[in-house]
Amino acid sequence: MTDPIDPTNTADRTAGLPIVVAVDGPAGSGKSSVSKAAARKLGWSYLDTGAAYRALSWFVVQRRLDPTDSDAVIDALPDFDYRIGTHPDTYHVFVGDHDVTDVIREPEVTAVVSAIARVPEVRAFLTGLFRAIIAHGEKRGIVVEGRDITTVVCPDAPVRILLTADEQVRMARRSAELTGHSAAHVGEALRRRDAADSRVVDFMNAADGVITVDSTDLDFDQTVDAVIAVVQKETHV
Repeated sequence: MTDPIDPTNTADRTAGLPIVVAVDGPAGSGKSSVSKAAARKLGWSYLDTGAAYRALSWFVVQRRLDPTDSDAVIDALPDFDYRIGTHPDTYHVFVGDHDVTDVIREPEVTAVVSAIARVPEVRAFLTGLFRAIIAHGEKRGIVVEGRDITTVVCPDAPVRILLTADEQVRMARRSAELTGHSAAHVGEALRRRDAADSRVVDFMNAADGVITVDSTDLDFDQTVDAVIAVVQKETHV
């Protein structure tokens, strides 16, 4: 039996597989919006890996399972029929026949994501799913963003970026996105999420070979341009 093709490996990319841009970063760093915009400008695909954790959380809630019961969550994985588009503007998220693109952002789902995401078997299962989606990409490249993309999902990607910003800046940006929530509430939620997720992965520090893009003093368009500049330098596109 031959080894599976790895789309993040330089040799395997000669087979026509997409160039992978791996983007990590803390909550409120702009990973999703910046990665999506960068993919759009490059004419490449885009993969939001966090959507899979949210979709699985929705699935667990719908099945009335205890999200803190790791064995129950693991037992549900074979029935988790997940699909996501990779177009930066028109992608949808499905679990079975259910379009869950919007509902996975609701508070009921958000509240249980961290508990489910810290289960090692869940992370291994979804990592395999992400790699399969990447391998079937139809564009020249794909921008993949999430929590442990540069170190676990795509550790050999030709472009690995840690997108970050000072905590106060991230809090202000997240507050602007969420109407009806106080800055204090948003800040506390951001800190809780980072604290919970940091028990599983280190997304605050760049691993060897990972390029840091600090957007503290950059606006959105400047941040997108900074990411694209890294991609162009590392891949010569």
